[in-house]
Amino acid sequence: MEYVWAGLVIFLLVASQALQIFSGPANWVAVVLIAIWKWLSPESMTWAFVAVMAGIALTGEIMEFLLQSWGAKKYGAGRLGNIAGIIGAIVGAILGAPLLFGLGALPGALAGAYLGCLVAELRGKSFAEARHAAKGAFWGKAFGFTLKTTLGAIIVVMSIPKIWP
Repeated sequence: MEYVWAGLVIFLLVASQALQIFSGPANWVAVVLIAIWKWLSPESMTWAFVAVMAGIALTGEIMEFLLQSWGAKKYGAGRLGNIAGIIGAIVGAILGAPLLFGLGALPGALAGAYLGCLVAELRGKSFAEARHAAKGAFWGKAFGFTLKTTLGAIIVVMSIPKIWP
C-alpha cells in the first residue's frame, strides 16, 4: 500500500508543477506535499530536507522578482517603472488566467510587466526610452519565470527518491 501512496504523492508533485504555467504557487504546493509526506512517513527524510526544499522555493520567488527588476533597471527603467512592472505582472497574470483555459496567465504576466513598466516610464521619457525599459522588464520576468520553474523541477527531482519506498 505504501507504493500506492508514494506513487500518488509523486504524481501530485509532478502535477503541481503545471501550476507554474498558470502563475500559481507550484513550488509551495510541492513543499507542502513533501512536508505532508514527511509527517506521514517520518523515516523517509529529515525536516532539514524539507527546509532545504522550502529554501529553494523561496529562492525561486525572490529571484523571479529580482530578475524582473534587474532586467528593467538594466534597460533603463527607474524605481517607479520597476514597481509598475512588478504590479503589472501580477495584474496581468490575474487578468490573463481566465483566457486559454488558464494558460493566459503566463502571457498576461509578461504583457503586464511590459505594459506596467512602459506606462510608468512614459512619465519623463521618450516613447523609445520607455519601450526599451519595458523590454527589460519583459525579459527579466521571462528569465525569472524560467529560473523559478527550473527550481521547481529540482525540488521534484530531489524529492522523488526520498518519497519512493
